[in-house]
Amino acid sequence: MAHTTAAAIADYFIWLANETGSYLSNLKLQKLVYYAQAWHLGIYGQSLFDEDFEAWIHGPVIPGLYQEYKSFGWKPILKNAEPQHFSQEIRDFLEELTEAYFGCDAFELEQMTHHEDPWIKARGNLSLDTSSNAILSKESMRDYYKTRAEAEEE
Repeated sequence: MAHTTAAAIADYFIWLANETGSYLSNLKLQKLVYYAQAWHLGIYGQSLFDEDFEAWIHGPVIPGLYQEYKSFGWKPILKNAEPQHFSQEIRDFLEELTEAYFGCDAFELEQMTHHEDPWIKARGNLSLDTSSNAILSKESMRDYYKTRAEAEEE
């Protein structure tokens, strides 16, 4: 069972960007939400939220979340967001994730996802500039990030 929603995780990152005066585009938001789901799957073996990511040209995207912030284009998302009342486990998890990824820019995060198995496998043999709505399976995300988490523990 999922703990929350992709929108709630997005609101957390938007709130954090507002609090820290950081630039947060739709592209960067998608990647932060992706890494939250991916690492939660890898570390805890379960989804943080139910929504699926698609293997778009610029990396993993949740279409509904993209549509919500599409009007901002490449500009910063300007929205007053409040963080949800997450469990202590999720708050701690999001803080650790933030330390690792929040300081990266959107392009850097996009490039990282392009070199990782879940996005690569979902796209198959498509060229980098070919549109795709292929789903990144939660199983491939879980397996890939579980292996990475285990490697980091060693």
